[in-house]
Amino acid sequence: MTILPLHPAEHAASPERLRAFLEQCRTAAARDGHSKLVSISLAVDALDPLAVLESIFEPGEPHFYSERPTMETAIAGAEVAVRHETRGAGRFAAVRAWVEETLEHTIAVGDVTAPFGGPHFFAAFAFHDEVEAGEPFPAAALFVPRWQVALAGQTTTAVANLLVTPEADLEALAQRVWRAHRRFQGFAFEEAGAAAAVPATGPGIRVCEAGRYREVVAQALARIGAGEFRKVVLARAQDLEADGPFHPLRVLNGLRQRFPDCYAFSFSLGGGPSFIGASPERLVRVSKGWLETEALAGSIRRGAGASEDAALAAALLRSTKDADEHRQVVDDILGRLAPLGVVPDAPAPPQVRRLANVQHLHTAIRARMPERLHVLDVLAAMHPTPAVGGSPRETAIPAIRELEGFPRGLYAGALGWLNSRGGGEFFVGIRSALVAGARARVYAGAGIVAGSDAEKEFAETELKFKAMLEAIA
Repeated sequence: MTILPLHPAEHAASPERLRAFLEQCRTAAARDGHSKLVSISLAVDALDPLAVLESIFEPGEPHFYSERPTMETAIAGAEVAVRHETRGAGRFAAVRAWVEETLEHTIAVGDVTAPFGGPHFFAAFAFHDEVEAGEPFPAAALFVPRWQVALAGQTTTAVANLLVTPEADLEALAQRVWRAHRRFQGFAFEEAGAAAAVPATGPGIRVCEAGRYREVVAQALARIGAGEFRKVVLARAQDLEADGPFHPLRVLNGLRQRFPDCYAFSFSLGGGPSFIGASPERLVRVSKGWLETEALAGSIRRGAGASEDAALAAALLRSTKDADEHRQVVDDILGRLAPLGVVPDAPAPPQVRRLANVQHLHTAIRARMPERLHVLDVLAAMHPTPAVGGSPRETAIPAIRELEGFPRGLYAGALGWLNSRGGGEFFVGIRSALVAGARARVYAGAGIVAGSDAEKEFAETELKFKAMLEAIA
């Protein structure tokens, strides 16, 4: 990526100055015979990225949103500067190659090193390497947005990205960026348009179960007993139909308030459904030379009061079944990182992580990131973890579609972002829903191992459904 020593506030101060800068970019595109992704980063006054996204939301345009309120980080992007889709077993490597080629032809100005500065690639990988006909999302999709706004602590960074071709209409591009620059410098949320115009969801929501979960768990236990696999994670799906249209960003706002410790997220490729949720599980984070991941497996409900809550947490820590399930996930993660040359610190004993409606066994894993190793290389090795797939992966994963009876799509897939500096963060697409108009499909899963009880696993998924249904309603 080429970083020019220009101050965007000066070069975006008027359409004329901006046009002169874009003229240089167009000349470079003509000289190299390749379009240029131009990225302009600018520090702005404090903004709520979700409020910004709501104000510019268009159902026909792609968007991405991710936030962890307790970490004071949020990032939003809308519309498309460049995009890419791929599929197959080599999809992570193919995405890495496309990202690197795109960055070779990127020109950036502004404080690219600021938190969330520079172009960001928003990506979603389906659970499986291939998706079935008619599914709303491909096996791998990513895009660089035209407009991006992000919050890190007290710092808000706005980024405009545009594709400059050798034949680009510079006047139109300059006017577009100049208007965005002026708007981000003095955002007026009361002028929000499309998001505010969408009718609120009506009170009537009808729920239909997709599948027979207890029977499926019994089948899985029989196959575990036969030695086919040690663990398989099986999900339920519920289809909802409402009296009025769901607005994905309004549902998202409820999720981020209800689950501040989770990744509240929304992903859409435009013109179709949005995949939204509040995921408690980080898949991988790479920042400043460090790699972070975690094991999250083994669950129990929250108590009605502090005493019951503590008693349930103690029971979870004593549970042999949950301890075995959790240990399998930790061992599997360490085994997948070892061939990459990643040597984590010795994991501490699992702790209980409390969410709004459920408690989990949790182990944090941290390691130095080897040079030349890419976040997508780690993602390819990690996805899917036994926490959402099973073990051994080679036999458990193919059994999931057969047992569940419905395609997962992005459910339990990997969603997140990567930047131009080698950093990135991806989470697992669980506690999630596929929302389109007045219809939604909600997902929840549980890990099945020897000793699992179908009724208890059903009750665990009911807890997970409850939080999503309350947020949607």
